[in-house]
Amino acid sequence: MHDVTPAPPGPPQPIRLVVGISSRALFDLSAAHQVFEEHGVEAYHDWQVAREGEVLAPGVAFTLTRKLLALNEQLGERGRVDVILLSRNSSDTGLRVFNSIRHYELPISRAVFTGGASPYRYVGAFGAHLFLSADPSDVQQALAAGCAAATILPGPVPTAPVPTQALTPTEDLASAELRIAFDGDAVLFSDAAERIYRTQGLDAFTASEVAAAMEPLPAGPFKGFLIALQGIQALFPANATPLRTALITARGAPAHERVVRTLRAWGIRIDESLFLSGLRKGPFLAAFDADIYFDDQEGHCLDAGTHVTTGHVPHGIANGTD
Repeated sequence: MHDVTPAPPGPPQPIRLVVGISSRALFDLSAAHQVFEEHGVEAYHDWQVAREGEVLAPGVAFTLTRKLLALNEQLGERGRVDVILLSRNSSDTGLRVFNSIRHYELPISRAVFTGGASPYRYVGAFGAHLFLSADPSDVQQALAAGCAAATILPGPVPTAPVPTQALTPTEDLASAELRIAFDGDAVLFSDAAERIYRTQGLDAFTASEVAAAMEPLPAGPFKGFLIALQGIQALFPANATPLRTALITARGAPAHERVVRTLRAWGIRIDESLFLSGLRKGPFLAAFDADIYFDDQEGHCLDAGTHVTTGHVPHGIANGTD
């Protein structure tokens, strides 16, 4: 019997965060989409091809995308953030999208053009932690497949850069803080507690949460994305991270304790936690200066969307899903 010397461990694998995004979330394709809705696929094709040299204006998730990609400048070999374009365009009509990506100098090299079919089935193949789309049906299918996903709602238009202007060297996005905010129930956590609130009322909800304060909440669809975010965040010093997270929930005391203990049990650190006890979330999201906020309830999303980029998560009892 011979001694076998184990091979020395290789270099640590970089931490990855993978985000899939649709072309209508990244760019303003409202005019082209209106042509599609009113006149059909052929007219849409002709419209896009005739304008493929015209740069698209930024969409509601453009700034978020730039900040995500800018993290790579600071991560080096420790980690990597990949943004992948997942589009219902054909490669022919998608040429305008890629031309606009090049114009704004976005380091996006991977893309899927499905020619009208839903691109959700490629989310798992890419190992995506998050999928953002303007198409609710694509989002619902991605959620059903186990990926965190949200429908990007119309919201504040990015102020810069304007569509005829490429990025300038003076823009220091690498030092700009990326801020991501989450609702709790049916987003980070399951909707089990929310079901009690909707079927039995506030008093029953509060009593149930107090009784189960020491029992971690079941995971919601965005737990995996939050863990991936924290993996990237942990690569930076705690006092100098370019990524900041917040929990902004309608819960208040005493229902807060179970949330705190759940995150502790998961080993997840949230930078800021706001327990609003029913107050409107919009002003607090504006104060946090969120680059994006995720919520399962359409009413909260509509309020939030007047202040910050918002993703509706069509999951749980509020959306009629199991």
